[in-house]
Amino acid sequence: MDLRQLNALLAVADHGSFSTAARSLHTVQSNVSAHVARLEKEVGATLIDRSTGTLTEEGVVVATRARRIQAELAALDSDVASLRDEVVGRVRLGVIGTTARWLVPPLMMAMASRHPRVRVVIVDATTSSLLPQLEVGRIDLAVLNLPVHDPDLVSEMLFEEDTILLAPTDHPLAQHADIAFADLAGHPLLLEPEGTTFRDVLDEQAARAGFELEAQAEVDGMRLLASLAFQGFGATLVPASAAPASLQGEWVRIPVVGVQGRVVGLATRRRGMASASGRALRDVLVEVIAREADGQTGIHLP
Repeated sequence: MDLRQLNALLAVADHGSFSTAARSLHTVQSNVSAHVARLEKEVGATLIDRSTGTLTEEGVVVATRARRIQAELAALDSDVASLRDEVVGRVRLGVIGTTARWLVPPLMMAMASRHPRVRVVIVDATTSSLLPQLEVGRIDLAVLNLPVHDPDLVSEMLFEEDTILLAPTDHPLAQHADIAFADLAGHPLLLEPEGTTFRDVLDEQAARAGFELEAQAEVDGMRLLASLAFQGFGATLVPASAAPASLQGEWVRIPVVGVQGRVVGLATRRRGMASASGRALRDVLVEVIAREADGQTGIHLP
């Protein structure tokens, strides 16, 4: 088993076909096929379904380990370079979109100034999308909604932000200056789907208050939920950063009393030490949040 075989497997998994994988690796399809076939022979299992180009159950297991191997090799290069008083390498950071809006610009500028030889790749996605990418090694760190219940991941709190009701001006709830969480009972709302972190926390708090949230529609994505409210589709519960005060339109932001705010944290994999570039990014990220958070409405540091 060698790295070319593992890289070939991951390329097919990422691109869905042997031909596209070959182009991504700047080689010919026969080489990719040969590497995968040798790997399958060594592990004694079919790893890719040739009719669909997707991983088999055994292929998923091998690919997951292969991504961890790639991450450890990248960390090795970064750590050796750091011993020469320079931090180099590539680090992939996942960020939920509402936080990315105000965090990523100053973070990228700070990293360029502090560690110019670190290449930062930003992945903008929802928490439910970032978690599996972090687990399998597609990204190295993730800024996302807490809590995280995966035993293979560890997390630290970064900040908490207020939960607000965002409603079109002609909505029945739009006349409130503020509203008690329990008073939302009986009002259909635009919500994230059940099973997402933000929705689950809201449902738990609603159950403790003796009512159930009613979904007018379910959408996995804070910015899209806010956009639907902006367009007059309905009212929604979102964190404050989904509707910054600088935005104006035919909608209102209403503080919700008696509901816990969204907790945002940084998650990493439990196994394997972070690379020098990953550790550098984490430190700069925490510094940037401490500097920038006060300028964001509804965001509170620990």
